[in-house]
Amino acid sequence: MNRQQSNQRSDIYSRITTKIIADLKQGVRPWTKPWTTGGWTAEVSRPLRHNGQPYTGINALLLWSEAIARGFASPRWMTFRQAIELGGAVRRGETGTTVVFASSFIRAETTETGAEIERDIPFLKTYTVFNTDQITGLDGLAHSIAPDQDWMSRIGAAGRFFANTGALIRHGGSAAYYAAARDYIQMPCFDAFRDDASYVAVLSHEMTHWTAAPRRLDRDLSRYAKDRSERAREELIALS
Repeated sequence: MNRQQSNQRSDIYSRITTKIIADLKQGVRPWTKPWTTGGWTAEVSRPLRHNGQPYTGINALLLWSEAIARGFASPRWMTFRQAIELGGAVRRGETGTTVVFASSFIRAETTETGAEIERDIPFLKTYTVFNTDQITGLDGLAHSIAPDQDWMSRIGAAGRFFANTGALIRHGGSAAYYAAARDYIQMPCFDAFRDDASYVAVLSHEMTHWTAAPRRLDRDLSRYAKDRSERAREELIALS
């Protein structure tokens, strides 16, 4: 292995290690979540490739972590090209997840004594995959954990109100948030909440963030993740 290959491999290890450490360091917000993740995690299956073959090793850990962080319900992942070959298309603005491919090849070498030997040369490279929740046109392939289909009727007038806003509300994962870049609200599954009122309270909070979009009330969220004062301002608005 030459110096360039060694540096590239070290960089890949460093990037993966940094991501795992960052995930481990992420603490729970200083408030009690009114939902549990037990029902969701019980249904999580092993990350799968486009052909149904399971990922192994560090890739399984990376994809599990990403699915939880981003609220993906589907266990299946594929490259941009594979999505196209299956008749799908990655949604505009979606970002992929880095996974690694490790293998080796045989190279013939001549020693100083003139003897021919074969060396097994390992290599490691990265590539990008997308969850099928990020891809359209894969209705026959994509698997997702469907939320309770009757959640709107279960919360009565509140459900009708949320439906009439036209907001895109996704269910799955263990986090509740508004994704400003892609303009959707992510919620844990309805039955993960301790009661209907808790679900309504959390969705109402995220719906207030949803109103910040430029074509609605046009509140600037560009510095929400970077500036604590901007985040506090927006959270106070959502709490009011």
